[in-house]
Amino acid sequence: MLQQFISRYTEQNLGKYKCNEPLAPYTTWKIGGPADVLVEPAGKEQLIQTVKLLHDLQVPWMTVGRGSNMLISDKGVRGVVIHTGLALDYVRQEEHLIHAGAGYSFIKLSVTSSNLGLAGLEYAGGIPGTVGGAVYMNAGAHGSDVSRILDSAEIVLDTGELVRYGAEEMQFAYRHSVLHEKRGIVLEATFRLTPGDRQELKALNASYKDRRRRTQPLTSACAGSVFRNPPGDYSARLIEEAGLKGLRIGGAEVSTQHANFIVNTGQATASDVLTLMERIQLTIKDRYGVELVPEVLVVGER
Repeated sequence: MLQQFISRYTEQNLGKYKCNEPLAPYTTWKIGGPADVLVEPAGKEQLIQTVKLLHDLQVPWMTVGRGSNMLISDKGVRGVVIHTGLALDYVRQEEHLIHAGAGYSFIKLSVTSSNLGLAGLEYAGGIPGTVGGAVYMNAGAHGSDVSRILDSAEIVLDTGELVRYGAEEMQFAYRHSVLHEKRGIVLEATFRLTPGDRQELKALNASYKDRRRRTQPLTSACAGSVFRNPPGDYSARLIEEAGLKGLRIGGAEVSTQHANFIVNTGQATASDVLTLMERIQLTIKDRYGVELVPEVLVVGER
């Protein structure tokens, strides 16, 4: 089926592809085995056609944008990995609406909206990854999240059907959206923002970015927060109080700067990270009776 997919993908001139492509360079953790096939559709229409083709041939697939919040297994991914890349890396303004392609940087979108004097996305100044990933995970910080500002999202379902969901249809919850149950790819998100003072917004955005630089290990390979915050508490506080900062397994280490981050010290494997995550979960469960739920997506052949 994979060879048939490659043949038809090439015949339809849908974009570039690579076989047996290592995925570590496509993630912020710099960890991950190879994809059987990695494709980079040339544009939105080509991406839609790629999904239709995958559905018709019943080929397993997954997507990767900037690869934050994701741990890819050491054995890699069987089937096809769709790298959205430049195909969905755009933004445009329509009065108080901002339309952003799913491949656009969420941090960059925060800066762009502040520069336009539009309020609502300042909190995103500290959230890595793409717009598509932010919508999928209902990314949030500083008391806000995607659900509060999303107007609608254009999505291609795994059947190839193109739909547009309003905020209510997205079924947002804490780090959750309808796409956790209904498989598809965000193509574009439209955010409804409000007018604000340009200089104040830029200053607020800069303060969030500065706070992120001071409190998070941004110079190390990492994937953002590893665990969701339990109700009424913070995972980082529990992990730090349990004395786990600096705990290391193989090349994976609990950050000494932020306890809810695991950094790749250079040669970490997915197995190292998973073992360290399990050690943290067991320790917190034994000590506090709290079950930490991973926020990062673990994908690939185990």
